[in-house]
Amino acid sequence: MGSEVRTEPRWLTPDELETWKTLQLVMSLLTGELGRQLQRDSNLSFLEYYVLAGLSDQPDHAMRLSQLAVLANSELSRLSHLMRRLEKRGLVRREPDPEDGRFTNAILTEAGYEELVKAAPGHVERVRQLVFDPLSETDQRALRRVLNKLLSGTLGEC
Repeated sequence: MGSEVRTEPRWLTPDELETWKTLQLVMSLLTGELGRQLQRDSNLSFLEYYVLAGLSDQPDHAMRLSQLAVLANSELSRLSHLMRRLEKRGLVRREPDPEDGRFTNAILTEAGYEELVKAAPGHVERVRQLVFDPLSETDQRALRRVLNKLLSGTLGEC
């Protein structure tokens, strides 16, 4: 039997813990408030809006469901349920990928694009109020720099 080397967990320092709790609270409150704004003003969930927005950014407003699941940080099964709801509302449709029929593409419909265009101004205004208005340009650049550091580290590998 080999002896196992046990290392102590790298516990957060009090300062790191305070930073972590603050980040966690900001992520939760921001997502919740933006979701409430979208639901109230546009009858879209946070995830629905970002799926429609993600599709609108793509050539031909289409993307493989597997890629869309990564973009939406969603499991394929959960995304499939979401797509079914969006299809019933006429906002998206699904078709076999013409390049490889083993895959399915999500396609933003004209009605979906129109819904997104109607929802965007109110959503962007709320994002501005919650994120950008309280920050100076220097703060915004610093925040972007820190977030990019997180994304370029191990978080970017997820």
